[in-house]
Order: sequence, then structure tokens, then C-alpha cells
Amino acid sequence: MKAPVQLWLALSLLFALASPASAQTPQDGANGEFTIRAGDVLQVTVWKEEGLDNEIIVLPDGTLTFPLIGTIRAEGYTPAHLQENIREKLVPIIPDASVSVTVKAPLGHTVSVMGQVIKAGDLTMGQRLSVMQALSQAGGLTPYADEDDIIVIRMENGEKKSLPFPYHDITKGRNLNKDIDLKPGDVVFVPTAGLF
Repeated sequence: MKAPVQLWLALSLLFALASPASAQTPQDGANGEFTIRAGDVLQVTVWKEEGLDNEIIVLPDGTLTFPLIGTIRAEGYTPAHLQENIREKLVPIIPDASVSVTVKAPLGHTVSVMGQVIKAGDLTMGQRLSVMQALSQAGGLTPYADEDDIIVIRMENGEKKSLPFPYHDITKGRNLNKDIDLKPGDVVFVPTAGLF
């Protein structure tokens, strides 16, 4: 791997690690707001109700089960909207219910990096994450990587799409706007270079 590429990846990683704590929440809603996804771990608390302080994982179908109200939809809601929904359902039982919903771990907000990278696997999005940042967090490319054919596989409207990634342009400082911002569920695939 060439020295400028290593420097770019190192700087990307340092930038990601140095981001302020307030930027550590994935942003994926229409207005840049965090929206809950299946797999996220939530802390739901009802003030002055000891038995209603629960850590809950959002199920694969996008729902969660909460005492006194049963199963409700969580996926697609912001924490504030879910908090209000739970409060409204509790009011007939606890008239002055004060509910708080916080995200303990955004485990539903993951992307996968596969192929010719040093550490392939899933990355939890603690903030906005571009392809270059994901490659950096995966340890960079191996010497066998085909830098010309890196793609992002994304599910949109129930259909898988392949988005080409111009790695060479970006490492040379060109077309930086094509450093794709990843979405939860995206897969970054780095193929093996051919022999010829």
C-alpha cells in the first residue's frame, strides 16, 4: 500500500476517534435524526416506577415488549417519538407517567466490510460513517485488494443495488463528494485483484 493511502486512512481514523461525544449518535432520519432500528438496545425508564426501568432490545420485527402495555412498534421512531407513544399507552394505568427512552447501544446501526481488508466484519455506526472511514476502521486494504472495483451493496425499496466506489480518485484528493456516506445494513465489498 502506498504511503499517501496509509496517511489518508490514518487521518480518517484519527478524525473518527476525535469527534466530539455529541456526534456519537448515528443520524439516519429524514431530518438527520436518529431513528430506532431492529437490534438497537434501549433504556426505557418510567420515573418513580421501579419495576418499569428496563433495558430492551428491539426485536428483528421492529417491535419491543414493555410491561403493562405489551408489544409496540419501535423501529422507525425517534427516541422522543417512542417515549411519547409509551407515555400515551401508560396514561390510563399511570396518569402522571413520565417516560424516558435512551439508546444504550445502536447495535442495529451496523455496516459490514468484506473481502480484501485487514479486519473484515461488522462495524457499529457511532456517527456518520463514509466508505473511507469504514475501510480505515477495518484496518485498510490488503496487498491483494482490487482498488478499482470496490462496491457498496445497499438495499433500497426491497432491491439490492451496487454502488461503485472511486477509491483511486478519493485517495488522490479528487471527487471527495463521492466518498459515500453509509447507511445501516450497507455492505462494503473489496474484491481480490486478478493475476493479470
